[in-house]
Amino acid sequence: MQKLPKTPNIKRLHWHLRKRLYIGGLIFTHMQPDYILRIDCPDEKGLVYKITGVLYHNDLNIIRNDEFVDRTTGYFFMRTEFSGQTQPEKILSGLRGMLPNGVNIALTTNQTKNVVILATKEHHCLSDLLVRGAFRDLNMNVLAVVSNHDTLQSLAEKFNVPFHCVPHENRDRETHEAEVLSVIRQYPANYLILAKYMRVLTPAFTAHFPNRIVNIHHSFLPAFIGANPYRQAFDRGVKIVGATAHFVNENLDEGPIIMQDVIRVDHSKTAVEMAQAGRDVEKIVLAKALKLVLEDRIFIKDNKTVIFE
Repeated sequence: MQKLPKTPNIKRLHWHLRKRLYIGGLIFTHMQPDYILRIDCPDEKGLVYKITGVLYHNDLNIIRNDEFVDRTTGYFFMRTEFSGQTQPEKILSGLRGMLPNGVNIALTTNQTKNVVILATKEHHCLSDLLVRGAFRDLNMNVLAVVSNHDTLQSLAEKFNVPFHCVPHENRDRETHEAEVLSVIRQYPANYLILAKYMRVLTPAFTAHFPNRIVNIHHSFLPAFIGANPYRQAFDRGVKIVGATAHFVNENLDEGPIIMQDVIRVDHSKTAVEMAQAGRDVEKIVLAKALKLVLEDRIFIKDNKTVIFE
């Protein structure tokens, strides 16, 4: 067996681990990973060397590696894509035996995620996600759409996606959420997506899905709160409109931020045009955020995210 370099030289180790596939004289190095490994822990010397060494000694091929150390907190993050045949528990056991106390290790297969989408009446985010899901632009299966109105039912049915209308009228919030939860539990969803779902979720509901609910909203919060934020923004004469995608926690709109973007507007835009521009940004930001989530590119630490794009 070839020995590892004596110093933790990650470039040299990647050279040993990389296997080339020769076809017609071409070298193909862009391979699909079988596994995605995510590790975060207090930083110390030699972490990259130790982690990649475990993969090397199990005859596994690293396809991509990203690491980051937060110099403020002294915390280490690493995401590794690798391929090969192995027993996951063997890899996990080897890693736990040499990494610091308090380490978080997630080893996942490169598989399509299942999602349930919650929406209300606005179609722009839902329609975009249904198209992207149907054409595999996003690594997800849309299992169902749940709404408190039937406005979007025909849209979901065009994509042969089950639609569940759970009205909120004449129900208190807890009763309505219990009914929504009962519907969601019919499906093996990895994530819930709030595609302009205009209901405030309680901490009791979100506690069922820690770091598994993704929301999109306009980036005027907390400045313009309410049902017509773009009209308020127009009246104020704002010069940018934007959107924020984030994980949902007990504070709803204050969860860890995944993706944000803005576009510039000026005095020539009407309130209607400004709202349309905002909707365009919202659906793009949500799609970009979901790509990161579905590809296991995100770490969450202290209500912040570390993302390897």
